[in-house]
Amino acid sequence: MKKFIKEFKDFALRGNVMDMAVGVLIGGAFSGIVTSLTDNFIQPIINMIITRKFYSLEEVAGYASAFGSSVVNFLIMAFILFLLLKAMNKLLTIGARKPEPEVPAVKICPFCQSEISINATRCPHCTSHISEDEEEVQAETAEA
Repeated sequence: MKKFIKEFKDFALRGNVMDMAVGVLIGGAFSGIVTSLTDNFIQPIINMIITRKFYSLEEVAGYASAFGSSVVNFLIMAFILFLLLKAMNKLLTIGARKPEPEVPAVKICPFCQSEISINATRCPHCTSHISEDEEEVQAETAEA
């Protein structure tokens, strides 16, 4: 049973599934905007053209208010989804370990520019001594 729950958790929290869920919820909320646009703007304009009846200022304000309300509802829904996904991503990264930076295994000889072991004090190619000061100069030139 533990394996089944772990598999379900891995499936449900995978990026594709979360993206699809957000898309469905945002699509549902956006359909309210489209419905409000057609009911409160397009349909009254069509009715006005067909019946040649002009709407009063109060009716137009009512239509605009209803459309504005649906836009605000959409924005609230989108903001809540954003906060939920942000919290879920934060929870998923709590147990994850950060990768440790790689320690280079080789360095470059400042005299012959060949790769040598990081622990070498003498270059096997040109047999020159590698001192700590030269390594610092080499590190500074590598950064630039």
